[in-house]
Amino acid sequence: MAYYATVKRILIIIFILNMLVAIVKGGYGIFTNSLSMTSDGLHSLFDSTSNIIGLVGISLASRPPDKEHPYGHSKFEIFASLGIAVLLFASCFQIVLSAINRFLNPTVPEITELSFGIMLATLLLNVGISSYEYVLGRRLKSSILVADSMHTRSDIYASFGVILGFVAVKMGYPLADPIIALFITGLIILTGLEIMKDSSRILLDKALIEESVIRRLAESVDGVCNCHRVRTRGMPGEMFVDLHIGVDSSLSVEAAHKVAREVEETIKKAIEGVEDVVVHIEPEDHCEHTGQTRGIGE
Repeated sequence: MAYYATVKRILIIIFILNMLVAIVKGGYGIFTNSLSMTSDGLHSLFDSTSNIIGLVGISLASRPPDKEHPYGHSKFEIFASLGIAVLLFASCFQIVLSAINRFLNPTVPEITELSFGIMLATLLLNVGISSYEYVLGRRLKSSILVADSMHTRSDIYASFGVILGFVAVKMGYPLADPIIALFITGLIILTGLEIMKDSSRILLDKALIEESVIRRLAESVDGVCNCHRVRTRGMPGEMFVDLHIGVDSSLSVEAAHKVAREVEETIKKAIEGVEDVVVHIEPEDHCEHTGQTRGIGE
């Protein structure tokens, strides 16, 4: 499918850029003994790891429906998003341990002009990466791209914090380095929680479309007396709609099914991302909106 191929291509591009950022920040952070810079590099490394998870998830999600999975495998994309959140939490543990060790054994990192230059350059690069991925994620309605962009967005805040920490160290406050590292940890945790919250809504089949919107579209079709028991589920780019409509009991089976098909087509045309619409027909003894359809069916 074109959707999955596009998402894969975007993730590969982001993976390469994140690896570049991680190597530069992490390597120079270790070289200069800067815990905050090393932690930020580790955060970027997990950005790259999350891209790999995203690629695996998208590959599984792109598999077509089968006998055991009639709705397809698209939720693998959501599981991949949750995997990214788990990785975020795992990265926090190592950063906290390193920060505690730095408080117990204070050392002064070597802050140079190159340190500032690297952090500023990677910060600007991450701004571009996050914006690019988020915009395309929203446009494609891809939960994995949106989750990954949020991951990268936390890296922006972290990098900004590292730069502030550098300024503090230069002013004679070396403990600012582990404090900033803990600040980064807080940002990572918040990002992970936000990803889990968004993913859980889809896994728990939270309604994606207002019931009133579906009802209005269905009742705009000639022959529909009323619309009720509306249910929606799925993902923003792959939604499933289930509804009941009342039709005049005097309609023939063929005419009633024609009304149902028109309801399905109306909803799909009006709402982008609707994959399937199941219309349940219920006969009504009194219906005021069946003139045109009855004329066709009889």
